[in-house]
Amino acid sequence: MAPRQPVMPNGDGTFSLDLRHEERALIAAIAPDLRALLADDPADEVLTRLFPTAVPDDPDAEAEYREMVRDELVSKRLARLDTVAELAEATVLDREQLAAWMGAVNDIRLVLGTRLEVTEDDEFEETDEEDPEAVARSAYWYLGWLMEHLVEASASEL
Repeated sequence: MAPRQPVMPNGDGTFSLDLRHEERALIAAIAPDLRALLADDPADEVLTRLFPTAVPDDPDAEAEYREMVRDELVSKRLARLDTVAELAEATVLDREQLAAWMGAVNDIRLVLGTRLEVTEDDEFEETDEEDPEAVARSAYWYLGWLMEHLVEASASEL
């Protein structure tokens, strides 16, 4: 049996999105949480990976950079999250919607990874059900899998 492909190009510039009910429910539940965090407190430490330091050796230049681009970056991320929330039940996405899904899934995964203190060296391992972060860890690994398929589908159309 071939592995499941949750995102497939249709050959006409659109993409089939074949997610299970629980996968759609997970994304529909997480996206508004990140949206609220971005809208309420874009300086929250858990968002660090979304807004990495651009000029680490010059605090004044870094502050100036953040002042110039922070609002625009937050707005773009909010718009992507809105698109995903609106299309949580969609079965077909166009290229722009697929890009919004990729950006939102990546943002959610980065925030979860920060909260869970995941490093680049961490590898997938079965989640211990006794772990209070088991659901968040499972979501993190699932979103990585989904992101891989979103990127593959997008790249196949190039």
